[in-house]
Parts: sequence; structure tokens; C-alpha cells
Amino acid sequence: MAKLARMPAVGHVHLKVADLDRSETFYREALGLEVTERVGGSFVFMSFGGAHHHVALQGHPDAPAIDPAALGLYHFAVEVADERELAGAIDRIQGAGIGFTAVDHGISKSVYFSDPDGHGVEVYCDTRESRHRPEWEGIAAPLDVDALPRG
Repeated sequence: MAKLARMPAVGHVHLKVADLDRSETFYREALGLEVTERVGGSFVFMSFGGAHHHVALQGHPDAPAIDPAALGLYHFAVEVADERELAGAIDRIQGAGIGFTAVDHGISKSVYFSDPDGHGVEVYCDTRESRHRPEWEGIAAPLDVDALPRG
């Protein structure tokens, strides 16, 4: 197999949602995404900036609900630069009234929540360099979100 010229990157997430307007509001409030394009009543494309879209929402009002016990995507993750940005994301999530779980994995700090259709979302910052922990040790301790630096 030929060696890759550069590391691949995930370009975007495409989600099927029951209510396009509800999901657009959710992703704008929870993650700070902005709408870059709407295609009729079928698609909304949203971006953090610098790309046409990072999240594509496709409306499917008659689709069955997601079964959390079924096989499929567990969650998608959005990496932020540092603990200050993670704190800002948590403040935005809390301000939108979204419940979440905050976890310190030892190599990263994460918040997990679900969108209105049950798609799992993670926002995290990698802390390997700041903690000198090159390997994951299976840590999943509660994260004190009030202790994160702000400002």
C-alpha cells in the first residue's frame, strides 16, 4: 500500500434529522455553528468558518427515532484548542439548557451530550502535552467544569 502524502482529515458530518429548524437552532446554540447555505426545506449546511460546512443537516420528518442500543455512530467529536475554549463551549451548552456529562480522561477533557434526534456529540480538548501523559490509561473521572479557566 502506498504511503499517504498527508494525514487524512474528517471533512464534515452529515446528519439526518427529524426537524430541520429545531436541529439548526440546536447546533447554532450548542456549538456556535453558522448557516452557510439552505437548500429548500431539505438541507442546512453549517460551518465554524473557513469551510462551506462542517455539519450538514438533512431533514427526514418521517424517519424513525434513533435507538441508542442499536449499532451505528456512537458520537462525533469536535476538538477545541484548550481548556479555555472548552469552558466557553460548556458555558454555551449550559446557556442553551442542554444536559451534558463532563469527563476527564487523563489525556483529554470532554463534554458529551445528545442532539434532539439522539445523535451523540462530544466537545473536547486534548491535554496530553500539558499533563505529560502520552497514553490513555482508561481514566474516566468526573470533570469539574467550574475549575476550568475562563476569560
